[in-house]
Amino acid sequence: MKAKILEGGMSVYRKKGPKFTMDDLAAELGMSKKTIYTVFRDKKSLLYQMVDYTFDAIKEGEAEVLADPNLSTREKLQGILGVMPERFRDFDFTQVYLMKDKYPECYARIQERLESGWDTTLGLLRQGIEEGVFRPVDETIFQVVYEASIERFIHGTEIKKSKMPYMNALNALVDLMMEGIVIHN
Repeated sequence: MKAKILEGGMSVYRKKGPKFTMDDLAAELGMSKKTIYTVFRDKKSLLYQMVDYTFDAIKEGEAEVLADPNLSTREKLQGILGVMPERFRDFDFTQVYLMKDKYPECYARIQERLESGWDTTLGLLRQGIEEGVFRPVDETIFQVVYEASIERFIHGTEIKKSKMPYMNALNALVDLMMEGIVIHN
């Protein structure tokens, strides 16, 4: 039931952004609000869980990339930087900034999830440097540049104004970061 409601929440979020109502969600799911409230106490708790649901799915995608024995260190790093589960590929992450004022706890959770879980990524960066595939770069700068770019995608209007799909922007960022660290022979 929880997963069904979370998926329904993602669906109405795609259509209306964080301004969706619980009535919208109930209509999307074909169930009563009362049923939804047995699982989530309010919209804020639903949004908070949607953040974790999204990031958990991204982490699952990262694990799949890492488990592939046919991928090189470079391919693994590129894969985890740009991983996005299929069900979220059409999601407009540029609307997330709208939650900052009305749902600050949810927005803080997004920030927390963006800034955590870097051990594997930085481990691959170090491994690639040791293998001679990547030039030496400062790990902190690498992480900050990526995080800042994602935050700008979410906060800024440039991506939305250019009508570039979020996934295209993410892929361009990953390509730029990878080409900036790869040693060309």
